[in-house]
Amino acid sequence: MEIRQAIENYTPFNEQEAADKTLILAFLAANPDAFYRSNRIAHMTASAWVVNPARDKVLMVYHKIYDSWSWTGGHADGDEDLAAVALREVKEETGVRSARLLSDEIFSLESLTVDGHEKNGAYVSSHLHLNVSYLLEADDLDPLTVCEAENSGVRWFTLDDALKASTEPWFVKRIYGKLNEKLRAEMRNRR
Repeated sequence: MEIRQAIENYTPFNEQEAADKTLILAFLAANPDAFYRSNRIAHMTASAWVVNPARDKVLMVYHKIYDSWSWTGGHADGDEDLAAVALREVKEETGVRSARLLSDEIFSLESLTVDGHEKNGAYVSSHLHLNVSYLLEADDLDPLTVCEAENSGVRWFTLDDALKASTEPWFVKRIYGKLNEKLRAEMRNRR
């Protein structure tokens, strides 16, 4: 299914997702370059909430730009298959080879602010990441490797410890907490 259609069909989990869904769809409709970083106002990204088979741990990286433990993810860079982008980023950023999508369906939507920063010796102005997140599973015994260009650590955390490890309060409250809540709800519904 085409990503715009998938976003249109997505049922928001909460008020944040409903507002961000409207924003993302409007931006996509008005900006043919939304999947490219050349749109310096906002562009599409994909992230992954990577859990182990027991669903009691999440894989995170210590992100150099954000100076915090965070989920994995990256820019679409023209690729509208955002599930593939999320999967590719997990493998590149963590070294995990067993990662797989638990579903092709969107797990969450977010509009994320990115503060201005230096990247590859050049200043990048503040902008938005219009983000689609997917739920992935990986073996927590897989070897982990650091992607020197982007992060300085890779580690599994319990779901609750992941929230404590992040130093970004808004992400903890609005994103990571929500992702854990959705994961726990899915686990309850399977029983």
